[in-house]
Amino acid sequence: MKTVRHFDVDVVRKHVEANRVDWVESVLRSPVAEEVQEDGRIRYWGYIAEADRFMRVVTLGDGETVVTAFFDRNFGHRERGRPG
Repeated sequence: MKTVRHFDVDVVRKHVEANRVDWVESVLRSPVAEEVQEDGRIRYWGYIAEADRFMRVVTLGDGETVVTAFFDRNFGHRERGRPG
């Protein structure tokens, strides 16, 4: 998984869920939603069944270099198609 320095230094300390490479890669492989930001970065959301939460992963415009990853408590369960 490709990352920026900010992810390696800051994000993994602040958001322990970002240490789960399998979760981050799962969101990138099968997002339930995605959105391109004005700066060209891409937001992906995916449901993490093990945690019963949605994770947001933001990448650079290449769609693979991870900038940040965290559980997004504002991502609506019903509106976004929560499994089960």
